[in-house]
Amino acid sequence: MPSDTLTELPARQLYTAEERARRDATVWTTVQGVLAPLQFVVFLVSLALVLSYLWADIGYTAATASIILKTVILLTIMVTGAIWEKVVFGQWLFAPAFFWEDVFSFAVIALHLTYVWALLASWPADTQMWIALAAYAAYVINAGQFLWKLRMARLDAEARA
Repeated sequence: MPSDTLTELPARQLYTAEERARRDATVWTTVQGVLAPLQFVVFLVSLALVLSYLWADIGYTAATASIILKTVILLTIMVTGAIWEKVVFGQWLFAPAFFWEDVFSFAVIALHLTYVWALLASWPADTQMWIALAAYAAYVINAGQFLWKLRMARLDAEARA
């Protein structure tokens, strides 16, 4: 019977006991735990700079630098996340537990790299910033996916305790 709450445990546990042990033992879990909030802070600052540029037509250089930094952190977290998945699940990407998060991550990366292309191709500044906003909207959705999985993992751990 379906639950009326959003806290029901998933039908398939997120981690097996062995995967959980590998997750807890690897340095890559800590790396992800540091990079994810760092990326979020950079995102917030960059979002403010992009919106400031779009509203007031000032700060293009600062907004551009912040988008590039956000993109570098995104690519770094994707590479280290792939290493993490390999250590924990035995495959570089698309482990069943994080399949849809990984799929959507590629859309986020594609949008960020579209921004970089627009910058290098000297597209109009407003167009560049709108692409960045689209990339950021996708990033927020993807971050929500990962936060949901983190919550499910915590609920699973509590249920096992």
